[in-house]
Order: sequence, then structure tokens, then C-alpha cells
Amino acid sequence: MIQTLAFYLFAGIVLASAAGTILSRNPVHSVLWLILAFFNAAGLMLLVGAEFIAMLLVIVYVGAVSVLFLFVVMMLDIDVAELRAGFVQYAAVGLVLAAGLLAEVVIAVYAWSSGPLKLAARIAPTPEAVPNIQALGMVLYSRYLFVFEGAGLVLLVAMIGAIVLTYRQRSDTRHQRVGRQTMRRPEEATRNVNAPVGEGVTL
Repeated sequence: MIQTLAFYLFAGIVLASAAGTILSRNPVHSVLWLILAFFNAAGLMLLVGAEFIAMLLVIVYVGAVSVLFLFVVMMLDIDVAELRAGFVQYAAVGLVLAAGLLAEVVIAVYAWSSGPLKLAARIAPTPEAVPNIQALGMVLYSRYLFVFEGAGLVLLVAMIGAIVLTYRQRSDTRHQRVGRQTMRRPEEATRNVNAPVGEGVTL
């Protein structure tokens, strides 16, 4: 009974916060609604026993992605009226895309429910004594090890590409030359000046 009430509570808040994310006129409020949706989605994951996914939602999405969105939205000077100016112009295209996505979801759910495999056969067998995180790690680092390493390599290449694309050579800056600094002699680094009283020092 408690699990059913918790499910309807979390699911209702997720739907309400998702609607608030879309319908909110203020971008900052939209990000705050999105954070609330992530928190309650994590609660739903806990109900089904996927505590690892719940922690990912809280740590990665709430702690990093949503906060980054919030800071970017707050720092940028966004003209909301200008963003909404072309809403009517592209409303038809948006409706067509939404209808296409909805049709894909309906087809996927129908194919999943009417397939030859039963629900019990789709669920990966996991021993009761093994926690969810340990079972996921055993599968990830054994069967899908090369896929996991490949994903890390793709992210590394993307990070290097972003650094290369944003790196610029500037001629108006002075760079540090460590070799010349270490080879400099003490008599070249200091200079004794006998400055007269009341006069400045000429550099």
C-alpha cells in the first residue's frame, strides 16, 4: 500500500514538474522544475530497486547538468520575448514532430508488449544476494567492457576536439619560458642602483 502511494506521489509530481518545465515563462523557473522532476524520477527508480540509476539522476543530472543549465541561464541575458516571437511561425512543424515522436512511443510500447518474449524472460537474472550496483558492474566490466572503453574513448576525443576548436593563438600575451628562467645567472637577475635622495629610479 505504501509503495503504491509513493509511486502515484512521485509519478504525479514528475508529470506536474515536467509540465511546469515546458509551460513556465521564466527559463530559471523551467530549470528549477526540471530539477524537481529529476528528484522524483530518482524516487521512482528507488521503488523498482534501481538505486544506481537513482543516484545517477541525483548526482549527475541534478548535481551537474541542471545546475550548469541554471548558472548558464542566469548569467546569459536572455530576451524571452524575442525567443517566443517565432513560436506561431514554427508551431505547425513542432506539432508534426510531436506527433511523430508520440507515434514512435506508441509503436515501441505495442511491439514490446506483443513480442514473443515474456516479461520474466526480458528481465536480466540477478541473484537476490547481489546488490543492484554490483550486478551492473559485473555485467558492465565483463560482457560490455569494450563498449564501455569505447564510450570513454569517444568522450576523450570529443573533449580534445573541443579544446582544439576553442584554442586560439594570441600575439598580445607573453608566455612563460621556463628554460630561459632556469638558465639565468644571478648577476643578470638583480641590479644594484645608488639612487640619490629625492629622485626616482630609472628602470
